Amino acid sequence: MTITIIATVGLILSVYAYYVERKSKDKNYKALCDINKGMSCSKTFSSKYGKTFGISNSIYGILFYMLIIILFFISQRSIMFYLAIFSVLGSVYLGYLQYFKIKNFCLVCTLIYLVNLLLLFFAWL
Repeated sequence: MTITIIATVGLILSVYAYYVERKSKDKNYKALCDINKGMSCSKTFSSKYGKTFGISNSIYGILFYMLIIILFFISQRSIMFYLAIFSVLGSVYLGYLQYFKIKNFCLVCTLIYLVNLLLLFFAWL
């Protein structure tokens, strides 16, 4: 059950990330996670690294966490484990881009990376 709670948190964070990404096109919108110039999720989401193959990374996150929840309920822990490894590797790459290329700290992104680590840990148990 812990995995479903963690995946649900990841899903909520991904939906919020997608919402912020869409709303940040409005110049009057200020996201809760936009704390200052160096701590801005909008800056990260709207960067050239915010999309992969032309699709928002948030959409991939939404689909990923929904898949994890489905896999949990159909008892496919080994598939969840391998997907969790993939998500952690993706988190390492996106974290590198965020901190060293964009030179920004995104609180929502960092929480998603933590969720992915927790998913890997609990899928491994």
